[in-house]
Amino acid sequence: MATTKHPTQLGKYRITDVLGEGAMGVVYKGFDPDIQRTVALKTIRTSLDADDDSPGAPASRFRNEAQAAGRLGHPGIVAVYDFGRTDQVAFIAMEFVEGRSLASYLSARVRFTDTDIPGIMSQLLDALGHAHEKGVWHRDVKPSNIIMMGNGRLKVADFGIARIESQNLTQTHYMVGTPSHMAPEQFLGKAMDRRVDIYGAGVVLYQLLTGRAPFAGTTEALMYKVVNEAPVPPSMIEGADRPGWFDAIVARALAKRPEERFADTDEFKRALLDGAGTGLDDTSWERTLMMAPPRPARPPMSPPTIAPPTAGSAGSGAPPPTHWDKAQLTQAEQTLARLVGPLASVLVRRAARECTDLNELYHKLAEQVSDPRARDAFLGQASLVTGGTGKTAGGTNATPSAPGSRGSTSSAGSAGGTTIGGPLNDAVIEKSQTLLAQHVGPIAKVLVKRAAAGIDSRAVFFNRLAEAVNDPAAREKLLKELGRLP
Repeated sequence: MATTKHPTQLGKYRITDVLGEGAMGVVYKGFDPDIQRTVALKTIRTSLDADDDSPGAPASRFRNEAQAAGRLGHPGIVAVYDFGRTDQVAFIAMEFVEGRSLASYLSARVRFTDTDIPGIMSQLLDALGHAHEKGVWHRDVKPSNIIMMGNGRLKVADFGIARIESQNLTQTHYMVGTPSHMAPEQFLGKAMDRRVDIYGAGVVLYQLLTGRAPFAGTTEALMYKVVNEAPVPPSMIEGADRPGWFDAIVARALAKRPEERFADTDEFKRALLDGAGTGLDDTSWERTLMMAPPRPARPPMSPPTIAPPTAGSAGSGAPPPTHWDKAQLTQAEQTLARLVGPLASVLVRRAARECTDLNELYHKLAEQVSDPRARDAFLGQASLVTGGTGKTAGGTNATPSAPGSRGSTSSAGSAGGTTIGGPLNDAVIEKSQTLLAQHVGPIAKVLVKRAAAGIDSRAVFFNRLAEAVNDPAAREKLLKELGRLP
């Protein structure tokens, strides 16, 4: 099979790598010699724009992306620098962003916490708000078009089907978008405005909360559901375990009639931060979240602002918390990165500020992995790392091993009271059954037998037992009780 011959130069840009290839073109990593910076070069074969100039055609979308994103300048939007042509391709030179799409994290079933989500959404809404102020509607807001960098900052990408006010770059009544994230008016071919992005952002919020889109099915089934049915509230989705205050926000963002949605991104953002209240964690996502100011009596809270990284914050390049051995955090990051990728750096550094020993650290990190099998694998690896040593952040032994426990560690004195290290033996299994029975009744015997099959790790065993308890508070109580077993 013949291999594709790639150019070494596009315009003034030197090609340094191939980032991806598709039917329409190639995305290259390039270098701008004038400004001495790395860029991404998105290309499309010029033959594709020979005949078809309809709004959905590749060439139309490509030019539209260059013109729409080119008029925007916001830290939360992938910047477009240049547009050019050669005999074979047209190309866009844009900001080179290192990160992964939000879709990849959702596919890996990474669980974002109730305090993470308002901050993540605030960044998205700020970026969309800037676009709206410039007269640009994205019209395809979805996790695959949102890039999360290693420090937790977001970048919105792909303005290929954006609508620019007062310009005929795309037809207002042309049905374009991704079906699972399209607003009712997009399906019906009705006139649209910036509130199609409010709806798209509402779908992203729903996915962050539940791990799935509000509607699923064929395009025809999706169209019927989006136009006629109300989504199941996030708090009622099995396994989501989300507070009820999110439900009203989601319902308004996903309203069938545009006039019933939030009027703009600022109103959407204020509702989220008002719901989160003053308890929003100001260390989450390495201080890149939008922070809610103190709650006033009246008038409603003023729009929040970005809290940028400071020299003292634990940004992606900042040192880890000083009470930890750096090698321990590096090991934890490498173990978690197998499941969540670069986001592991943020998660480990944040958890390290809240934990005092390895057992507690790994248990807290495991909470971020929502897939039970993946969590089993992570905790199994954690057992090998901690080895039942019970070491604290400084490297000293937290609690001596109990006589006859074969190296098992009691972590009753730790903040979470949960043991990661230590072997699984008959005594632990028997006592675990007694504890689980208090939550699920006689079926505990069957569940314990099934959970213990084929493993010798306490961490994995305890994790499997906790999955049998639906109530979050009861589940946490059970984990603490199990962690105190000798």
